[in-house]
Amino acid sequence: MESKVISESLTDANNSGMWKYPDKQQFFQKRGSGNNWAHGYCVHGPKAQHEIMNMIRKEVEKCDHFGGFLTMMSLAGGTGSGVGAHITQCLRDEFPHCFIMNQVVWPYRMGEVIVQNYNAVLTLSHLYQTTDCILTMDNDSLHEICARLMAVKSVSFRDINRVISHKMSSVLLPVYSGLDSSLWNSLTRNHIGQMLETLVPHPEYKLLTLRNIPQMSKNALLYSSYQWHGLIKHLYQMIVANAAYEEGINWQIKVSADKRDYNKCLANLLILRGRELENCDVSAFSQPQLYVPWTPAESRFQTWCHPREFDSYEKSATLLSNSQAPVETMTAVVDKAWTMFASRAYVHQYLKHGMTEEGFVDSFATLEQVVANYKNLHSC
Repeated sequence: MESKVISESLTDANNSGMWKYPDKQQFFQKRGSGNNWAHGYCVHGPKAQHEIMNMIRKEVEKCDHFGGFLTMMSLAGGTGSGVGAHITQCLRDEFPHCFIMNQVVWPYRMGEVIVQNYNAVLTLSHLYQTTDCILTMDNDSLHEICARLMAVKSVSFRDINRVISHKMSSVLLPVYSGLDSSLWNSLTRNHIGQMLETLVPHPEYKLLTLRNIPQMSKNALLYSSYQWHGLIKHLYQMIVANAAYEEGINWQIKVSADKRDYNKCLANLLILRGRELENCDVSAFSQPQLYVPWTPAESRFQTWCHPREFDSYEKSATLLSNSQAPVETMTAVVDKAWTMFASRAYVHQYLKHGMTEEGFVDSFATLEQVVANYKNLHSC
C-alpha cells in the first residue's frame, strides 16, 4: 500500500526502456496493514475495493481477447495477503465466469514476520474458496536457487524476484500445443484457461508447483551445453523426488506400485523451449503409476513447446504440476499456526479488525482438509 514502493516499481519499469505501467492505474495509501491479515482483508480491502475494481474494469475493457486474471501476492504480510484475498473475492463476484490464477510465495521457514503462519493460513483458506488454482513458490527454495545455481553471494529480494520472473515467463510466453510441428497452426489463445483444463481435474485439488531447468548464472551459461535427454531425465526425477531444483536430487526414489515415497501427481504440463524439439522423448512423464487412477489418461500429461530459445538458454524445460509437492510446507505452516492459536498468541490483534475466532477455526479446517486430500492420493 505504501506510495514509496509503488513509485519505485514505476520508476524501475520506466528506466528499463522495455515496460511502462498505464498512467493513473496504480493504487496506494499512506500506510500498509502492519503485517495483519485481518487489517488488510477486513479494513483496507473493503475501503480500496471500489477504486481498484474500477481500474481493473478499465483494463479488461481494453482487451480484444480476455483470458482471465493472474494475481501475484505474498502470504506473509498483511496487505499482499489480506487485500489480495479480498480483491480475489471481488474478481470472482464481478467476473464469475473468468479464470483466476493466484501465484503466491511462501515465507521463509525461519520467519520474516512473527504472525506469518496466521496470514498464510487465512490467505490460502480464503483463496481456495474463490480462485481456480494457486501456484505456490517458497522463499527458501528460491533463495537456494539464487545462492547455489545463480552464484549470487548476497541474495536479495530483487534476486528472488528475478528467479520468479524467469519461472513465470517460461510458462506464460506464447507456445504451441504438442510436439508435432505439422500441427503448429496457431499459438495457444487462452493460456490460463488451457493450463487449468489440463492441470485442475477436480475443484478440491488446486495447488500447482513449477519446476524449470536449467538455471544458472550468465557466466556459467557461456560454458554449458544441454541435450533434451538430460534435461528431461533430471526434470522427471525432480517431480518424482519432489526436488525444487536440480542440485542434490534423490535418485533413489522411484515410481513403484508398492511404494508411497514418491510424489504422486494428478496432472502435469511440460513446456519445452529451444532447438531440436523433434529429438525430445517425454514418454517418462506418461507412466500411469505416477498419477492417480481417476484422472483420465488423456488429461494426465500434455506437452507444449516453442522452437525459439528462452532467456539465452538454447534448450529449457518447465514442468507445471498438480501433485503432493506443497503438502509438507502447508502442513508445517498449519501446525505452527495451530500452536500459536492454541495459546491465543496475537489473536486479539486480528479480532479488533473484525476477524472472529470461528473464522480462524474455519480456515484451519479448510486447509487440513486440503492436506488430507493430497496425502490420500496414494490411497486412491
